[in-house]
Amino acid sequence: MGAMDDLYRYVNGPWLDKHVIPDDRGVDGTFHQLRDTAEKQVHGLVETDTGRAGTLYASFMDTAGVDAAGLAPLDDDLDRLTARDVTEFARRLGELERRGVGAPVTFWVEKDSGSEDAIAYVVQSGLGLPDEAYYRDEAHAETLEAYREHVATMLGFLDPARLFGLDAATAAERTVRLEKEIAAGHWDVVASRDAVKTYNKVELSSLPGIIQELLRAGGMPAGEVVSMMPSYLDHLASLLSDDRLADWQLWGTWHILRSRAGVLPEEVSAKNFEFYGTRLSGAKEQKARWKRGVSLAESLVGQEIGRVYVDTYFPASSKKEMLTLVDYLLKAYHERIQALDWMTDETKQKALEKLAQFRPKIGYPDKWRSYEGLEFQSAGADLLDNVRAGAQYLHDYELGKIGKPADRDEWVTTPQTVNAFYNPVVNDVTFPAAILQAPFYDPSFDTPELFGAIGAVIGHEIGHGFDDQGSLYDGHGNLESWWNDDDRAAFNELTSKLVDQYDGLVPQVLQEKGIETRGVNGEFTLGENIGDLGGLGIAVVAYQKYVEAHGEDEPSEFDIAEGSPDIQGRKFTGLQRLFLAWARVWRTAIRPEMQQQYLAIDPHAPAEFRCNQVVANIDEFYKAFPEFAEDDEGYLAPADRVTIW
Repeated sequence: MGAMDDLYRYVNGPWLDKHVIPDDRGVDGTFHQLRDTAEKQVHGLVETDTGRAGTLYASFMDTAGVDAAGLAPLDDDLDRLTARDVTEFARRLGELERRGVGAPVTFWVEKDSGSEDAIAYVVQSGLGLPDEAYYRDEAHAETLEAYREHVATMLGFLDPARLFGLDAATAAERTVRLEKEIAAGHWDVVASRDAVKTYNKVELSSLPGIIQELLRAGGMPAGEVVSMMPSYLDHLASLLSDDRLADWQLWGTWHILRSRAGVLPEEVSAKNFEFYGTRLSGAKEQKARWKRGVSLAESLVGQEIGRVYVDTYFPASSKKEMLTLVDYLLKAYHERIQALDWMTDETKQKALEKLAQFRPKIGYPDKWRSYEGLEFQSAGADLLDNVRAGAQYLHDYELGKIGKPADRDEWVTTPQTVNAFYNPVVNDVTFPAAILQAPFYDPSFDTPELFGAIGAVIGHEIGHGFDDQGSLYDGHGNLESWWNDDDRAAFNELTSKLVDQYDGLVPQVLQEKGIETRGVNGEFTLGENIGDLGGLGIAVVAYQKYVEAHGEDEPSEFDIAEGSPDIQGRKFTGLQRLFLAWARVWRTAIRPEMQQQYLAIDPHAPAEFRCNQVVANIDEFYKAFPEFAEDDEGYLAPADRVTIW
């Protein structure tokens, strides 16, 4: 086995072999360590803040006040479960949804995929486990049983009178049984990401009556909504019957407790962590309280924190350099689209029109969100009231957009978020300030490293506009086919090859533990795999265009701690350093429990495949590293390589 048949371990192997994942998480790596940095930066800001963020944080950190209040703050939620019939109960669920307790059906608001107005997208919900597969797949049977035991343990914290005359074990059994029935109507992860199947625009008044009651009680206005999983709403309506009211009240009791556990006394929070943190993710200890306090503040007043974060940590020069990189990537996409041999000129022209309408959002929003009218109290006894107030404020803020022209300038995230996004309904890409740091971006990086790291991330997000789902939207963000049948068939043939490449790949951490798994779901991860492949492929083209204009960098060393010994002291060409920087981005250590969960719910492939499977498809990688030979594991013959964009 040569070094280049496993680029991921060549760059990251020694680190992977000896890295100890912090006890408070199930996964660690470049993304997570950068999030640690942002978290510490935000911590310093909220600790000294005298406004909303600081006040909310102070109430969370007042553990004496939280513990002294006990479970009494829950009463205002639990009292709402009393109802004469299931119709009244559904209204109570809508009220609780507005206050931050998830109902069995929920929604989000964004631009309509068929117009310029904002609309509510109504979506399935109601499960305490990560996905419907946990309730039906034999592979998750032990987890489901552990979940039932956890529900019983947690319900044991409540006054027995709150369990409607049942003991905790019986209440848990009935609750989980109902959740299993709810899950039976859920669409699976593949169907749920189908942009066409999930776009069903209907009048709110046409939904099942009991579903209308729930949504209207949460403030949903009359008019059109997008019913994303119509059969689920019919299924849920059949379960919301008067003869099941007692089961639903138990379900509501559990979901109130589950939703609020993190802001209740420490013994309740810690017990909840034992299942959601340790059992599902493999983490050995709960995050420090200050970290949880920072997370809460960010979830409720994140942009208010972000404004200070940007002033403190994000130089204007970084935004300028990012815009230059984006311009190179867009030009590279333009060149590649024009040269495609599988697409007709007519469709190429429409693809180029969409590309020209891409809009990059870099660093931070031009207009900051206002939180005027939202007030918090600093005492621990008021913590749950603070959370209710914040949830209600954000809920009403979203409802206020419905029926009005969508604000294309609005950000879907905060500047201190370590991630990047493509939003198909507005055709924009967002790169928050916090991701514009090493190992993705650093002013000290040489040019190849910039293209291999943040350049490939930019390319990935632009690529989502042309993946299996993003390609269904036009340049305005509307679901409108701009393909002819032959081009779509050629595209599907290429993507099916990519599905086959990834389908069934088993990450090393599960192989080492001998854990049985079907591995990667190639269809579920297709969009992200197209993004990765296009992102790195386009970054290579963009770098080559840069070289044409500025000349090639001299061979030099690649600076990385804990990489393969073969890297140390070796000089690499610019193209080689680009690929090494790509591998460095994906450095990730993960616990088997978390990896199993990710395979079920994460549309991204595991990190090792995001690195190796992508480079195996790129011709320039073989030119950069000719030692990657035909008899090496992972080598793809030219005929088997997939190039889509």
